[in-house]
Order: sequence, then C-alpha cells, then structure tokens
Amino acid sequence: MKRTADRYAVIGHPIAHSRSPWIHAQFAQQTRQDLLYSAIDVAPKDLPAAVRDFFAQGGCGLNLTVPHKQAALALMDALSEAARIAGAVNTIVREATGGLRGENTDGIGLVRDLSCNLGVDVTGRRVLLLGAGGAARGVLAPLLALAPSALVIANRTAERARELSQLFARFGPVQGAGYAQLEPECFELIVNATAAGLQHESPPLPVSTLRRAQVCYDLAYARGTTQFALWARECGVARCYTGEGMLVEQAAESFLLWRGVRPETAAVLAALRS
Repeated sequence: MKRTADRYAVIGHPIAHSRSPWIHAQFAQQTRQDLLYSAIDVAPKDLPAAVRDFFAQGGCGLNLTVPHKQAALALMDALSEAARIAGAVNTIVREATGGLRGENTDGIGLVRDLSCNLGVDVTGRRVLLLGAGGAARGVLAPLLALAPSALVIANRTAERARELSQLFARFGPVQGAGYAQLEPECFELIVNATAAGLQHESPPLPVSTLRRAQVCYDLAYARGTTQFALWARECGVARCYTGEGMLVEQAAESFLLWRGVRPETAAVLAALRS
C-alpha cells in the first residue's frame, strides 16, 4: 500500500497569489521528497481552528503569511529564538512529541538574498528600514547582525519606530524616526518593509533621501516589479530589487526545518523571475 505524501501548506488571507506551493514543489522534486504543499485561505478569526485542524488531520508543517504571523505566537507550544525576537512566526514545525514549534525564517531569507545572491555588503553601511510592523520586526535582528554602521527605522508614526528601535537596541546601532526627519540623511541601503505596495502606493520617503541610496530592496514581490522599486529606479537608484529572492530563501529554510535537507535555490529563483 502506497504511503500518503506528507502534507504542508501556507495559510494567509488573501492567499491566491502565493507562489509558495510552486516553490515547494520545485524543492520536493529537486530533493526527491514525497510531499504535498497547498495554499489555504483563512480569515484571522479562524486561524486557531485552522491550525489545530490541519495538524489534527496529519499535517506536518505550516507556513504563515499576512496577516497571521504575529497572531500565531499564541498558538505555539515553543518558539525558536528568531521567532521570539521577531515577535512573529512564519513557519510551524510539528515536533515528535506532537507539540508545535514556531520559527521565523524571514530574516535569514533576506540576509541570504542580499549577501549570497545579490552581493550587497551591509557591513559598515548606513541602512534605512521603512516601516515598524511585523515585516520590519522579522528582519531587524538579522540585518543588525551584519554590523551596519547605523540602522534607522522610519515610520509614519515616529513614536512606534522609536519604540521598536529600543526593543532591538541590544543587537546593534539602531534608532527610530519619522519620515520628515530623514530629509538631510544619506543611506547606502534602503529596505522597504511597509505594506504601502499592497495599496499600489509608496511610503512617504523624501525623494532626496531615496536619490542618495545605492541599493533599494522591497520585501514585497510582484510580477514585473513593485511600486517602490519602480519609484526608486525612476529616481536614479542603480540597484533596485524586489522580494522574490527573500521568498525563495526563506522557503528553503522552512524546507530544511521540516525535511532536514536544504534545497538549492539558484535555479528555482531564476525560474520564478522568468
């Protein structure tokens, strides 16, 4: 009797746009792993029941995306250090005991894309992180671990950015500010962690600050490009990237946690971009 393939999924709301099922299918084929990976649309109010039911029915692991990453914290039996620091979970591992362990692979996904795929050197550079929500929290500690000379968090509500900077001050030189305070500042790398692109908008970043940047990276991804990356390119920024690489790299880290093998990402990323 043929064994049923192990089941994994990504939960979000909305989720129809997700490329994660395709990415994990490529990983499974490459590593010869017998698994099925699907996308499940779950409204926020239904998240606890959806997670419980998925694992009760034999599911082996979950990814979580907007808007569930922070809400999932309360559903975990244990948290990895990365998830605890980020205050968000994007990967759930079912342990041998049956308990659920929350992980966060977003930060390492971004760092691997910047450092390994794009050749962006963060060490000793000034970095501007736009946004102070869950996406920003997930990448802050890994970015600071690369030893930038300074990292500034900018947010529409400056107080929220300052509060976040205080939470992460032990990891490196970080401070919070409002967008209006950025006018005279210069940053080599600007990372957009806002949700503005979901509304086809750009964050209220001073154009003068954007034009001085050498590299801009949008955590979001879209067919073609994103609103922020397009704006940066129009302002003369030489190197503009979107989050496909981060998506593939964080997925590979999730796959490693679940299956014990890390797939090669280069060919999958090239196919995704094409």
